Amino acid sequence: MTNESLSELSIKIESNKAVVGIIGLGYVGLPLLQAFYLSGFSVIGFDTDQLKIELLSNGQSYLSHLDQALINQMFQTGRCQVTGDLRRFSECDALISCVPTPLGENLQPDLSFVEKTAEDIARNLRRNQLVVLESSTYPGTTREILLPVLSAGGLRCGEDFFLAYSPEREDPGRKNFTTQTIPKLVGGIDDASCKLACSLYSKAIRTIVPVSSAEVAEAAKMLENIYRSVNIALVNEMKIVLSKMGIDIWEVIEAAASKPFGFEAFYPGPGLGGHCLPIDPYYMAWRARKLGVETKFIELSGEVNRAMPAYVVSNTTLALNKFAKAVNGSKILILGVAYKPNVEDVRESPGFTLIEMFRELGAQVDYNDPYVPQTRKTRRHNLLMKSIPLSAQMLASYDCVVVATDHSSYDWQLISNNAKLIIDTRNALKHAKNRRAHIIKS
Repeated sequence: MTNESLSELSIKIESNKAVVGIIGLGYVGLPLLQAFYLSGFSVIGFDTDQLKIELLSNGQSYLSHLDQALINQMFQTGRCQVTGDLRRFSECDALISCVPTPLGENLQPDLSFVEKTAEDIARNLRRNQLVVLESSTYPGTTREILLPVLSAGGLRCGEDFFLAYSPEREDPGRKNFTTQTIPKLVGGIDDASCKLACSLYSKAIRTIVPVSSAEVAEAAKMLENIYRSVNIALVNEMKIVLSKMGIDIWEVIEAAASKPFGFEAFYPGPGLGGHCLPIDPYYMAWRARKLGVETKFIELSGEVNRAMPAYVVSNTTLALNKFAKAVNGSKILILGVAYKPNVEDVRESPGFTLIEMFRELGAQVDYNDPYVPQTRKTRRHNLLMKSIPLSAQMLASYDCVVVATDHSSYDWQLISNNAKLIIDTRNALKHAKNRRAHIIKS
């Protein structure tokens, strides 16, 4: 059966006759759906969010960095469908799972979405299907969580169906790399699964990097993001130390980056956001503890980065004191609640944490974000707010403006000219002219 199943599915993939299903149509899944569509496959997108299904069915994108015209075109050709009906998993020759992997309340992995999706796939699994997990997770997840669930019905991995892991590497808003041009790691549960997954991805993505196992691919994803988390924690800690010494961390980083080797610039901020960096270190640390191994370095980086919102609030309190103002009763405006510039992505945003912390201290808090007109309830926050319009008069009405996200559309000179006090966590006002004493870097 091995050669027959492998050959049949391989022929479908090579001839672009395979139907590709993408499970989870967020910042990872929707661009991937688009990439496979552009490579000539028929695609089916699955999501439990009915609003996403309705928008896409009407040719509308909810991700601003994707080409709206292309999204509209995709849903007019008949080769692209979206649905919330998970029974249609059986129609797909390949199923790629891009569901969330958040943290639980005690910073432990929450694999409930991965587990539920695996159960849904298992109920509809048939012979000659390839299943790939893309969600960021600790090494061993694909083999220890997905494989037993998918095998429970009697189908054999590597013979009847195929299973692999290929970590997503999306960076929403990035211009110099896209889903199609970011190299794709692929690790299979077995050689046959790896071969099929590599064949599939090679149709849509320029560079494929096969590795020896799913565990290697899972670990590589962890290392990529822990590397960034550790280095960001380092500059965040350096920021605190150098601030006490009256030295500008951003100027120090620029100076160090002049060295053409041995240094890569990372930048401080008000905390980490997004779907990977604030989460992946804890996934790896949890896995290590299960093996009786301490990960002091990894866990420390998480602690440092999670402490940054409190550091910003403390600096804001001290700055307001200089103006004879208490935080309690002050009007504070947060600029930017997206976790990074020029996207609408608010996952794990430190901006939300800042709003909650200032409110707890008695401040009246508003926000402005051109990419986030209003906020919705998330797993960690329940801030039902609307973005206020930005104007000279509006800026002047606040006791303090806190720059949390440095969107390129902001007029920093307007902000500098009219705000009474600015807490700049991103060095966004480095080129502002005239008044400077009211700008506090934090």
